[in-house]
Amino acid sequence: MQPAFSVIFLTTLIGAAQGLFLALYGTELVGLGGLSQADSQRFLVNGSVVALVLSALGLVASFFHLGHPERAWRSAAMWRTSWLSREVIALPAFMLGVFMYGGSHALGRGNTQLVGAATTLACIALFVCTAMIYASVRFLQEWASPLTLINYLLLGCASGLMLATLLAALSGLSTLIQPYALATTALTLLAWITRSASLHRNARLKPKSTLQSAIGIKHPRIVQKAQGFMGGSFNTREFFHGQSPELLLTVKWGFLLLVFPLPLLCMALGVIAASKEMLFIAFAMQYFGLLAERWFFFAQANHPQNLYYQNIS
Repeated sequence: MQPAFSVIFLTTLIGAAQGLFLALYGTELVGLGGLSQADSQRFLVNGSVVALVLSALGLVASFFHLGHPERAWRSAAMWRTSWLSREVIALPAFMLGVFMYGGSHALGRGNTQLVGAATTLACIALFVCTAMIYASVRFLQEWASPLTLINYLLLGCASGLMLATLLAALSGLSTLIQPYALATTALTLLAWITRSASLHRNARLKPKSTLQSAIGIKHPRIVQKAQGFMGGSFNTREFFHGQSPELLLTVKWGFLLLVFPLPLLCMALGVIAASKEMLFIAFAMQYFGLLAERWFFFAQANHPQNLYYQNIS
């Protein structure tokens, strides 16, 4: 498939926002490491603002994927059958929940844990909707797997916790840095395992379609002489990335390094040396790696129509 950068930014930004919110809410539930009420309030409010900003940036990015942005409101109309429509509903619901959660802490009013619980449900629903947009496409075998949902969830939570570690350091809350770093390490390693499992699975897939089934001719020997177009078309632009196998291999190994071992190493150095700069590098490196990972996720999906349209005479 042709990767769309608007969707790449959407999914990585909201994933980090969701992971960050879950880290904030989890911190409130288990305790804030002996922080004063003022420090905990400031941290939870600031973290909620960051999560809300990331979600808003992701929402803005999604508009660049629409042919007619002025009709965006119609995208929620098919919520009974479309995971995309459900995502369109779940994202604003999550953003509203984060706003109310941060606002409740800022004002010192209301049951913040109850608001956080409702927002957590919206957060999980958003993870499910976003992942199922792709996992429900059965004819794209690379996507049609439970690992798609698992990886979206784990990668989002890992990046959100990495960001929470950075925010704790910037806020001077040393008691939160180590617990966040340990949680980030655990989730990143788990995501490394599941993403590697999906890569291993996809490498062993056998296409269900053949050139014969693609064009409806059962002759045992078919040779394609021309693409069928004098120039490009929607099919050649949208359903094939047009990149070389060497580039795909480079991106694959690049994101495996940038998402998993290298940011963990930088984070460990940052925690040991109490370096905010190293923690920022760790988060930036992992986010850049997630952009590459999401690009590869889309590019690796092999649409059956490419059996006919990929070859050019």
